[in-house]
Amino acid sequence: MVISTKAIVISKIKYNDNDLIVKCYTASSGVKSYLIKNASKTKKGKLKPAYFQLLSLLQIEAEHKETRGLQYFKEVRLHKPYESLHTNIFKSTVLLFLSEILSMILNEEEANTPLFEYIETTLLWFDASENTGTFHHQFLMGLTKFLGINPDTTQNDQPYFNLQDGKFQPNLGDYCVSGEKLKLLKPFLGTKFDTTITHALNAFQKHELLNMILSYFKLHLHAFKHPKSLTVLNQVYS
Repeated sequence: MVISTKAIVISKIKYNDNDLIVKCYTASSGVKSYLIKNASKTKKGKLKPAYFQLLSLLQIEAEHKETRGLQYFKEVRLHKPYESLHTNIFKSTVLLFLSEILSMILNEEEANTPLFEYIETTLLWFDASENTGTFHHQFLMGLTKFLGINPDTTQNDQPYFNLQDGKFQPNLGDYCVSGEKLKLLKPFLGTKFDTTITHALNAFQKHELLNMILSYFKLHLHAFKHPKSLTVLNQVYS
């Protein structure tokens, strides 16, 4: 079956000497992996390697067959070229980090239109925005809604937030944050991406906030592992 759909590149790996395997999150079919034969020799062809930079937004035609694990592109073009995400060192490092996380946690081979639109819309906002210091923090917490692990904020007047239970509580327990850490985390506990968050956080605060968010993901997602790209992200944002 030939499918025409938008797709977001979430990973790519070299295969054999000249081939490339590209993993995409597609609007029509969820996660799909594609084999590009002789990828290093297609600079003048229809499947330019530059199309497959991390988190690029593509419009593709592809041949999908349920009986095989790797699919094949027929046509590929950039859906909306980025202005800054692949050229700004801060933004490109965030893309590396987020693509690793998305590659870990996205595995469904079925359409999820709200999730696809969330990723697409927030990436385009990030591309156009200069206020980017906490984008990845906001993106990850906004993502929890679509993963079914969004925090319960109905009792946000309580002094403790339990990362494991995902809710506020009156008493201290395991996996609880409070005090200055809770003050740092609280604005990011909404269920949607919020472009109005403009807190000027220093490098230490960003590090602390991200550690809490990653702990939340580890506690709620079985497949979640410590991101290898976190070291690079911390170095760039230090």
